[in-house]
Amino acid sequence: MNNTIDEQLNKQRINIFKALSDPVRIEIIKYLKNVNDEVICGEVGRFVGISKPSGTYHFKLLEEAGLINVRKSAREKYISLNYNVLDKYVTHFFSNL
Repeated sequence: MNNTIDEQLNKQRINIFKALSDPVRIEIIKYLKNVNDEVICGEVGRFVGISKPSGTYHFKLLEEAGLINVRKSAREKYISLNYNVLDKYVTHFFSNL
């Protein structure tokens, strides 16, 4: 495999596992898995028990890692799990090394 591609894949893996290294972000992922649909950020924040600024921080890290999809509509942001990234980098982590 090309070194540049391999470096990009490693960077993606590192970003994903850094994003998953926080208990709050794990709770966000669990919540999104259970609702299995797109939800408003505020709803997730209330369920997890975090402030809006804290939620913004955690959602940004999850989005940058590619673990969630974010859609803005008017004043609301809707998020959902990005199952493709979860499957590729988390579920099949070992087989993709």
